[in-house]
Amino acid sequence: MTTSDLLKRRFATIGRHSPLFYDEPVHLVSGSGVWLTDVTGRRYLDAYNNVPHVGHAHPRVVEALRSQAATLNIHTRYLNERVLEYAEALLATFEPELDRVLFTNSGSEANELAFRIAQEHTRASGILVTDFSYHGNTILLAGITTGLKTREGLAPNVRAFPVPDLDAASNAGRSHEEVRDEALVHVDRAIAELVEAGFGISAVILESIFSTEGLPTLPEGYIEGVAARVRAAGGLVIGDEVQAGLGRTGSTFWGYQRYDLLPDLVTLGKPLGNGHPLAAVVTRDELLEEFGTHNEFFNTFAGNPVSSAVGLEVLHIIEDEHLVPRSGRLGQVIRQDLTELTAGHDLLGPVKGDGLFFGFSVFEDPEHRTPDPVTTKRLVEEIKAQDVLLSKIGPTGSVLKIRPPLALQDEHLPILLGAIRSAVARTMP
Repeated sequence: MTTSDLLKRRFATIGRHSPLFYDEPVHLVSGSGVWLTDVTGRRYLDAYNNVPHVGHAHPRVVEALRSQAATLNIHTRYLNERVLEYAEALLATFEPELDRVLFTNSGSEANELAFRIAQEHTRASGILVTDFSYHGNTILLAGITTGLKTREGLAPNVRAFPVPDLDAASNAGRSHEEVRDEALVHVDRAIAELVEAGFGISAVILESIFSTEGLPTLPEGYIEGVAARVRAAGGLVIGDEVQAGLGRTGSTFWGYQRYDLLPDLVTLGKPLGNGHPLAAVVTRDELLEEFGTHNEFFNTFAGNPVSSAVGLEVLHIIEDEHLVPRSGRLGQVIRQDLTELTAGHDLLGPVKGDGLFFGFSVFEDPEHRTPDPVTTKRLVEEIKAQDVLLSKIGPTGSVLKIRPPLALQDEHLPILLGAIRSAVARTMP
């Protein structure tokens, strides 16, 4: 069946507004590790997908799913040891203060639930969010979405603030302190507006790697400054770890642990089940007790024995295959190579990100004042032509988004880096 035929069927069922990557969409039929295979047998190195965190179709994950599904799958209104085994193993990756978990099926559900818990505790409705971000697709979350097109726009009880980037041309020669303090003024203003409008402050939600924002390089103390201001105003801090968690950044298991910060609630999603729908909210006992006393929360499919078996196996694989230290080590190698590449092209910005989530900006001018989304898209397409899949991010779509499964190994680096270098040479001679 041709691409054209598939597109007709897709538009006739899913509709025309469900996004697709690339000028010519890729028709995939199988995956293994970091490799994806299309309908013609062509193989692509996957340098984009964080959902198959430990690798596409990892045999241990597949067997865990098969074995538990062949034994029992039921909701959590019955006792089941596998569910508790997974909950204990997951909580063991957090600080002792974060000692309770509520399971959901998606990052959207997790973030929605986190805001319900925050609003129950604070009795306030005001929400703070960064000004180019995405945290899910429920009605509440659509009202805080700033990084995608939505009909809703910002809800009346939401204020957005910009995230500083030390790599921005406008910050050249400025100190961390100066950039930080200027950025925190926007947070102060947003808090004051919500309080004055009578909404108060329920929570701020922060994705620790700020992926949608384009992987900005933050000044020291910025994250801590935001959290301190929100808490002083009576609000809670929600750490969105859907993108940065499970060792993605290499130096820590959860992205927020790179800062002097312990969130009040942590939301987890996509990679938790390696493609199986599994997500969670991790929080403190007192917050869960307060919420549970006034709200009977139940989710039919969340945390079922099959999901728990899958999630538990993902945690075991991360430990057994030493994926967190490998993420850090490979990230350093990649950063060094790409730093050499970008240093040789005056239209390329510094390397961004951490661990196995990285990229660099593309500009129209050597002064790095005008982003170049057109050339960035051409780079993505040229890299795809060399059998490597990645994407682009940022407010202007001018930052390469490179985020392979943690199954990436040393032998894959020449393929990935070679494709990027070749694409830059062809697109930006």
